Amino acid sequence: MEAGLEQLAEVEGTTALWLKKHRLVYTAATRHPFILSIRDGSIDLNSFKRWLGQDYLFVRAFVPFVSSVLLKACHESDNNSDMEVFLSGLAALNDEIKWFKKEASKWGVVLSSIAPQKVNEDYCRFLESLMGPNVEYTVAITALWAIELVYQQSFAHCLEEGSRTPPELAETCQRWGNEGFGQYCRSLQKIVDRRLLRATSEELKKAEATLLRVLEHEVEFWNMSQG
Repeated sequence: MEAGLEQLAEVEGTTALWLKKHRLVYTAATRHPFILSIRDGSIDLNSFKRWLGQDYLFVRAFVPFVSSVLLKACHESDNNSDMEVFLSGLAALNDEIKWFKKEASKWGVVLSSIAPQKVNEDYCRFLESLMGPNVEYTVAITALWAIELVYQQSFAHCLEEGSRTPPELAETCQRWGNEGFGQYCRSLQKIVDRRLLRATSEELKKAEATLLRVLEHEVEFWNMSQG
């Protein structure tokens, strides 16, 4: 990293600089028409049901990925508190899977009959590619932060003043848009920024490329959900 950018990264954080640099794709991921349709109350509920079923499958693949990040932290982290953050995330995922099952029952979505669409399969394969021992902890945690950030920023937008989110979708938006989840995402971001300050130039390139891949996958996931 060049000297000027290094100083700026120490003040703002590398992640903040990357989100500014890649503002277009970040906005595409966090202000997608699918999310905007929830916020303005125009969403096609069939699209919501499609998202519900596909995201349930994704979360089941997400659990081993988060576990792999925790394992990397055991071996590579320079701060013991990292593990506490990841453990809280894993605990929340257990509740999340229960929530998906409850919501599916409410909406008449039979989870056992749902097959992953290609977009979902591609995203899950990408997660699997980050679980290998050859992938640096810094790169893996960047992916985890980016995935969680997109949902937090997207669904928090549906809770802001002036939104017309349908009452029956308010709980969905609250699940990822609440302040507690926002704090979790900020904790992940602090870990990423700390690691990036010490990263090699090669790790920085890989981490930034991983952030972009996540944002692109998220846009495709919303596209798939919208239909």
